[in-house]
Amino acid sequence: MGEKPTESCGRCAMSTVVDATEADRSDEERAARDPYARGAIEVEESSVRRVSPAAWLEGISIRLDDAARRFIYGR
Repeated sequence: MGEKPTESCGRCAMSTVVDATEADRSDEERAARDPYARGAIEVEESSVRRVSPAAWLEGISIRLDDAARRFIYGR
């Protein structure tokens, strides 16, 4: 057995579930349902930030924190 492939996008958690639920299947059955057989969905961070409300709120929060810090410390 070789080293298992891992993804930085959260597919590793999914693969743990898949491993647990397919432990009693044959190699052919597992190959047919392999979550790594298809390519991962890759999205540029800049695209996600443009449409993500969390990213907008983070930017507002950072600006408010900076303004409050300047007001409090007089800088």
